[in-house]
Amino acid sequence: MTDLNPVEKAEAAVRAAETDTAAVQLAMAAMELAKLATQQQAQQPSPQQVCQHDHRKAGRSTGEWIGIACAVCVGGVGIAFASLALAFLGAVGAIVVLVLRDMWREAQRKGR
Repeated sequence: MTDLNPVEKAEAAVRAAETDTAAVQLAMAAMELAKLATQQQAQQPSPQQVCQHDHRKAGRSTGEWIGIACAVCVGGVGIAFASLALAFLGAVGAIVVLVLRDMWREAQRKGR
């Protein structure tokens, strides 16, 4: 027999110590402990199977919500200023067109 595992070693010790009751009881206890140890090692997950990363909830944190709210406010103000600028540009364009039209009509009347 070469390279015996702990369970086989304990069983061999029990067979060798059959005459001595205390030695048999001690060997049986060692054999049971070895069996329990091998069973526990088989049941425990390997270190590679253990999940090591942090599980976070799917929701957003308070800081993220504050950042989103600030971005929406800044975007709303930007859209408001852009709308005002377009309205101002439209009014100025209308005034320029009316003035140019009036100047054209006067030039046409004087030319006749």
